[in-house]
Amino acid sequence: MERKREICSPFFPRRDSLRKTSAEIVSEARQSLRVQSTQRPFTPRDGHRQLFGKSSVRLGHDNRPPSTFSLHAQNFDAPDSRPGSGTRLSPLDHKPKFPLPGDAEDAFKALPTPPADPLEVRRGRAGARARLLRAGSLTTLPPVEGHTDVTQGLKPGQKPLSAKRHPSRDHAAVLSGPRKPGLRRAASESRIKQADVDSGVRPTDCTTGRRTGDDATSTEEDAESSVWNNKIAALLQQLESVAAGSSEVSVERLCDLCDGLHGTLAQADMLGRLCKRRSGILRTLFRLIDLNSARLNLHIAKLCLALCVSGNNLLNICKLIFQISRSENNDVLFQNICIIDSLLAVLRNEEVSTSGEALLYCVGALKFLSGNGAILRLLLDKDCIGVSHILIQRLHTVEDTHFSTAGHIVVQLTATLRNLADHPDSRPHFVSFSLLPELCLVLRRHRKDQDICTNIARIYSKLSSYSECRLALAQTPDCYRLFLELLSKHRQKQDLVVRLLFTLGNLTAKSEEARLQLFQCNGCMATVLQLYDSYQRRDASPHTPPRAGEPSPPPGKPPAPPVSPQERDDVLVKLVRVLANMCIHPAVGPALASDTACMQLLMETLELRSVQESEELLVNVAATINNLSFYQEQSSVIRRSRVAITRLMLKLVLSSSMEAMLEATRVCGNMSQSKDVRDFIMQNKVHQFAVTLLDSKSSEMCFSACGVLTNLALDPPNRASLSLEGAPAKLLDCLRDFGPGDWQLAGQVCQALWNLIGGGSEKLLDAQESESLLEILTTYLDEEEALKWIQNEDMRDYHKACWELEFLPVAQKLIKTLPPPQQTCE
Repeated sequence: MERKREICSPFFPRRDSLRKTSAEIVSEARQSLRVQSTQRPFTPRDGHRQLFGKSSVRLGHDNRPPSTFSLHAQNFDAPDSRPGSGTRLSPLDHKPKFPLPGDAEDAFKALPTPPADPLEVRRGRAGARARLLRAGSLTTLPPVEGHTDVTQGLKPGQKPLSAKRHPSRDHAAVLSGPRKPGLRRAASESRIKQADVDSGVRPTDCTTGRRTGDDATSTEEDAESSVWNNKIAALLQQLESVAAGSSEVSVERLCDLCDGLHGTLAQADMLGRLCKRRSGILRTLFRLIDLNSARLNLHIAKLCLALCVSGNNLLNICKLIFQISRSENNDVLFQNICIIDSLLAVLRNEEVSTSGEALLYCVGALKFLSGNGAILRLLLDKDCIGVSHILIQRLHTVEDTHFSTAGHIVVQLTATLRNLADHPDSRPHFVSFSLLPELCLVLRRHRKDQDICTNIARIYSKLSSYSECRLALAQTPDCYRLFLELLSKHRQKQDLVVRLLFTLGNLTAKSEEARLQLFQCNGCMATVLQLYDSYQRRDASPHTPPRAGEPSPPPGKPPAPPVSPQERDDVLVKLVRVLANMCIHPAVGPALASDTACMQLLMETLELRSVQESEELLVNVAATINNLSFYQEQSSVIRRSRVAITRLMLKLVLSSSMEAMLEATRVCGNMSQSKDVRDFIMQNKVHQFAVTLLDSKSSEMCFSACGVLTNLALDPPNRASLSLEGAPAKLLDCLRDFGPGDWQLAGQVCQALWNLIGGGSEKLLDAQESESLLEILTTYLDEEEALKWIQNEDMRDYHKACWELEFLPVAQKLIKTLPPPQQTCE
């Protein structure tokens, strides 16, 4: 009889006051059924950066947001300082005055750089770029009042008029540097409200500062005017000269000018909505977009986000960033230009109800970028998972009117998290932010959305391979019921089904509680067996019509893509693994062994498939049957079908796959407890193959073969046949080669030899074999000699227990049947 052994991992007994007894140690080692493992489903990389991939159910839908679009300066709203009249103004007759080249360069060198995150590496100068940009094709936008020359038309000594400023919104504050005291001034409530209406920002995004008196206000205005006149105006003039087509400047120079402008505004506390001439700055930046330089546009986008654009302009800036991120060649730009913080701030602060489309393209850009290993590391360092958690919680509360937009955003966000889950450092973040149970809430809310369900299933399939994530998911209420519901609802979506099954296999691999909870879910076996039947490849022809029970697609919905034979097998590999793991639980195993439909499907798989085309599947099926064969109750289907099962195992035993041979031999070892199976094995000469397996260098293979031979030797007529095949000599070799390292195997060999020769058939051993066996047993029965080679103290307890309970009793019984050693005459 084959012993029940745990081969997945070594058994380490506890070294404490509650240390298990020898009997408990061996009992666990013998009676633990084997957990099945398999590879995680492979996800091919989508080479096309699009909002929705080729397998998305959103393809062909009219309301699907586009991944390709044209974006020009004219698409942006002119952020004028007064309500628009609908009349387009003509450009002013004004030519900007340029500072002398030397003065401009000196002034620029003195400008501060924009704030940079310390975790990012500043971009290196790429050298002078040969490409010069001409602005003749730029869209002509009317200039903004007060932008071209801040001192034109003023009387001597007269100061420029100032407009009230708005404090920055949250996502700009991330980028701004330390604020200088004295530059912040109060703004009246009415002026703030009017400016908000003019520029399209929500009044709730702004706060008011304390009024410090007219003298302080005047001093602050003087300081701001000084910064504007001495630094900012010169930078804008140079940028405008390019926008107007009157100057040729390299991309390198324009990017440096944008950097200088950003740094100056940050140092003067004029980012966000604090700058009174903000509209003029934005207008100039928007006009430069038509130069169509990815690097320059990313600098422009970064500065625009720092200036807290909103409404249509925020949408277009996010679209611009999305457009740049679609090319992998631009990934290096996102690494070198510190814009990740700005993107995460948009996710943290914007609402779906007002900025849903902007959020969509912003998260879409992050999805593309997270496919780059270096940027993925950067996203982890900048707490992208924490920010995603905040956004997910806000998306839970979105009203039905914005549910479709929220769904599009969730698709991008879960795809980003799917990429982040690849990095080992992400796992503590997923656990600490409770994202695994949070994603279950997303599944419940969007259980009809196959794109979202598939993305989350991919996250679970990656993370459930690790114990800390497995525990967090297993503790989520009703997660098993939810997975079963999704398997039933989307059973035609192979890439979703295979990942949910893989996750369930991981959860049930190490947890008795998980095995029982899954099995006790209402309709568990009905759902699993219906899936099994759907993916059972009875006819590999692609033209085979759907079988009864397979649902047709709803009217108007395209049919599911055809599933290849390999994909069908992959589903069944994961599904059978779930069955193998579940039946380890003593309350589940007998129920599955008595389930006629379950056993019929397993046997049908063995009959339909060949080892050459479906090796992993057949190995898993055999392992499942082996686990179930330990439950030989009266109602067991295996008990009634043991000869048929043994017949099906022959194709595995005779295959070239060592894994298939091993699993099939284990099953034969359990099946051969019955006389009818033993007769079948001898009639079909399977015993010859079992004897040959004793030559294997694998102790597991030898153990399984010994189990078969032990049972076959129970019948006296079989002993002579086994002896003719050389079984006694090969068993003796096994005992000599593996004994000291595996006392369970040594005990099994002794039991096989006892069955062969213990009933008065010791003549099956010749004198030399008998003497060798006596010598080996004498040595092994000496405890000190048997255990002296073991160095590991933890393993010593295990080996000693196996020696005492598995080897010692049968060895003592066997040695008594052997004749004493012959005395040699001197």
